[in-house]
Amino acid sequence: MKIKKGDKVLIISGKDKGRSGKIVRALPKEDRVVVEGINLRKKHNRPKKSGEKGQIVEMPVPFNVSNVKLICPKCGKPARVEYKTEGGKKYRICKKCNQEI
Repeated sequence: MKIKKGDKVLIISGKDKGRSGKIVRALPKEDRVVVEGINLRKKHNRPKKSGEKGQIVEMPVPFNVSNVKLICPKCGKPARVEYKTEGGKKYRICKKCNQEI
């Protein structure tokens, strides 16, 4: 998976197409990511204590990593990611501006 936690991404398909956000959590085994403020679902919570009211909470739900595109921090455009290794270290590189991410 070429996207990490903290990366800014653009949604390229689905109901939130065209919106962008920051990755809160990456789930590489399932090929899924959670983006803050995007793909929100409502969850109904029961009251925990007596006298307390139940509530409806909106929470982001994971979706497939193929539906997002990384926004390069250098050029600010959505781009594909390439890997290069130099001196035993692996670097992510933007395909549009050829800068290290």
